[in-house]
Amino acid sequence: MRPRGAGGARVTACIALASILAGCTLPARDASTPAAPVPESRPGVTIGYLDAPAFDSRALLPAPPAPGSAAQAHDDAIAARSLALHDTARWRQAAVDADLTFPAAEPLFACALGVEISAASTPHLVRLLRRSLADASNAGRAAKDHWQRGRPFVRNAAPVCTPEDVPRLMTSASYPSGHAAIGWAWTLALVELAPERSDALLQRGRDFGESRLVCNLHWYSDIGEGERVGAATYARLQTSAAFRADLAAARDEIAAQRAAGATPTHCDAEAIGLRQSPLPAADDRD
Repeated sequence: MRPRGAGGARVTACIALASILAGCTLPARDASTPAAPVPESRPGVTIGYLDAPAFDSRALLPAPPAPGSAAQAHDDAIAARSLALHDTARWRQAAVDADLTFPAAEPLFACALGVEISAASTPHLVRLLRRSLADASNAGRAAKDHWQRGRPFVRNAAPVCTPEDVPRLMTSASYPSGHAAIGWAWTLALVELAPERSDALLQRGRDFGESRLVCNLHWYSDIGEGERVGAATYARLQTSAAFRADLAAARDEIAAQRAAGATPTHCDAEAIGLRQSPLPAADDRD
């Protein structure tokens, strides 16, 4: 039996997305309406759309692979393959993908979307990214705290792409990947906003999760189940009127940016950085 991986989570997420898109339409909004300030519990710490974690991630996810299991051997093999990308263009892009602070994170999906993303030009979209980040991050914490899985760099003692984060990550559990959850929630939101860019956005969402493998910060199974958390969070966000309002305004902002021809300028470098994958070609990536 094929080990549980990111492919299964992506299929689940896409099924959930299809159901959402079949029943949801966004109301028209005036793109000129100013975005409300992003709510923060303290400077730099954004408050999400949901009052509490979207669900109990311990109930959603299976236990991580057990030591000595076939699934852990699969994780080990992909971790070893990922280490070969150290100090390559893919490694440098993974370091870019690791920074989820704003404004650094604003342009991460801009190339896949095909328009610039910034607080100045797309304030509602940036607000949506920041608040949904908080919700997707919160959603996986119960599972992290419950299983306390160690990270790859702790076992293999190899470099990571963000060495400044090592002290914090030494005590931060690996399973599921919070970055993958955030990236997949963002992916699904952007696909709803720009369905004509679905292929590029879904590919970018997959690459975003794989950057955590390249960084030597997560196992393969962490990524797949992180994406599952992101998909479940996105489904839960549909119940938030504030989220739906920001989606509507963000759609108008994207249309305005397209009409103005405001295309991103860093896409050639990103494309080069994402050209290599840490996964074997035959792995389950559908």
